[in-house]
Amino acid sequence: MSRHTPSMSVMVAAARKAARGLQRDFGEVENLQVSLKGPANFVTAADKKAEKVLFEELSKGRPGYGFLMEEGGVVEGADKSHRWIIDPLDGTTNFLHGIPVFAISIALEREGQLVAGLVYNPITDEMFIAEKGQGAFLNDRRIRVAVRRELAQSVVATGIPHIGRPEHPKFMAELGAVMNEVAGVRRMGSAALDLAFVAAGRFDAYWEANLAPWDIAAGIVLVREAGGFVSDMSGRDTMLATGGIVAGNEIISRQLGDLLKKAGKTA
Repeated sequence: MSRHTPSMSVMVAAARKAARGLQRDFGEVENLQVSLKGPANFVTAADKKAEKVLFEELSKGRPGYGFLMEEGGVVEGADKSHRWIIDPLDGTTNFLHGIPVFAISIALEREGQLVAGLVYNPITDEMFIAEKGQGAFLNDRRIRVAVRRELAQSVVATGIPHIGRPEHPKFMAELGAVMNEVAGVRRMGSAALDLAFVAAGRFDAYWEANLAPWDIAAGIVLVREAGGFVSDMSGRDTMLATGGIVAGNEIISRQLGDLLKKAGKTA
């Protein structure tokens, strides 16, 4: 898919334009670490600025499409069958601390079905793209999920509930269960990149709860088109509604899902 479809070309162009602002702003973050208030306000502004660029570019490329955005919420379009789901800066805490692990995430929904996804880290210049039925690619190179069949050999990614969230006990039970079964657990700080890394075979699997649709929509397309499986915590296809997700190849995702269910019952 080195020659992009028209829709993907629109997504790639929008992501690259928004990325230029994020690259500049990321370079400024370290200069703002002298005050606690300054960096947080700066990152919020960078987030909103990137979202504005994405909104304008995607609207220009596909007039009438609706939007679901992290900052701007729902924008109804004249075309009721298409909707962009976007996160202009997934990994804001990393961005705030000068950690180069964050991404722009863009997904396209058609008639309620996810049909295209893009995840782009502007700092590493790694762009993950996928369209339904076309496969998944990293910078035009075809990617596939890992083929490991045993949890004991697998590296699994997750996300940790933020401060003040009530689900820490449940997460600790899940983490304890998973740690006893896998080769390693990783916490990156960006759900979009976690899913992109599963699609590329870097992580064998990933799970997390309480996510927003814009965190995971693009990554879902990537994993599926890379030959992987994605479900919610109950094994159903309601990730965008429930905010829970388990992803990996068919065998590992099933084993991880079973492990998490057992852990959830004991929490």
